[in-house]
Amino acid sequence: MHFSGQPIKQFDLTPLAKAGVFVIHIGNDEPEGGHDIFKPHRDRHYMLIIALGGSLKMMLDFEEVLINQPSMLLVFPEQVHHVVELKDPQGWAIHFDPSLIQEEFQRVLQTGFAKPLLFTQTDTLQAQVITIASLMHQLQSEVPTTYTGRTMHELLAAILSLLAGKFSQMPVGNKSKEGRPSIIERDFSQLLLRYYKTWKQPSQYAQALSVSVSHLNDTVKDISGYPVSVRIQQTSILEAKRLLYFTNLSVKEIGYEVGYDNPVYFSKLFKKATDLTPLEFRQQFRD
Repeated sequence: MHFSGQPIKQFDLTPLAKAGVFVIHIGNDEPEGGHDIFKPHRDRHYMLIIALGGSLKMMLDFEEVLINQPSMLLVFPEQVHHVVELKDPQGWAIHFDPSLIQEEFQRVLQTGFAKPLLFTQTDTLQAQVITIASLMHQLQSEVPTTYTGRTMHELLAAILSLLAGKFSQMPVGNKSKEGRPSIIERDFSQLLLRYYKTWKQPSQYAQALSVSVSHLNDTVKDISGYPVSVRIQQTSILEAKRLLYFTNLSVKEIGYEVGYDNPVYFSKLFKKATDLTPLEFRQQFRD
């Protein structure tokens, strides 16, 4: 694998996307985006994979994912991924802009898609999703009308709603939270992804959310299991891992990239979180 001294390549939706959505019939259409899916990269959009045949092996943020039976997988924006092996794939891939996913679905899907969702023989979800994906693909190939974009958005929302309903029926380890606490935690998570490089203090997030630091900390810890400071560190360390593995940037440069001006402090923080120094991590995961 070739490692670059530059940041990990990141791709936008193809210009062929209509109203922020692009559907590929896997096995029939050409791959989307014009980039090499076998090289590590990340997207600025979601990619919902509906696998119906063949096999797919991919790396997704240091986890090997193998799909060799009918199932679904959601790749989130910013996740570093690449295909390792592909054999006679069949199915659908729906690429869509983050603005099109309703807030109520975000946490449900993030929890539900911690691993691929397998279709069962008695589950009607597979037929429902295939029908909608096929219709979206058909609309995409037709001459657009005034309402084509809106129709695509509604069909996408229908798939996401079906998935959210499926996940809501599954047992989960964490307590389900409704109302104000879940809104605070969700808004914190969104701010975290946007500002983790520059906002390292819980007070910065509390101020943006108009709540006290103690209330924010208690809420985030109650729902996610981790206090605000740890969530900030986890997000920074994950990005540092990506850069250590996929680029040849120095440890000092990577520390700067994830918001730490003091290389010694960054190295100590990384070791505390992973039990490895940054260089040990790079050597272990590359060799």
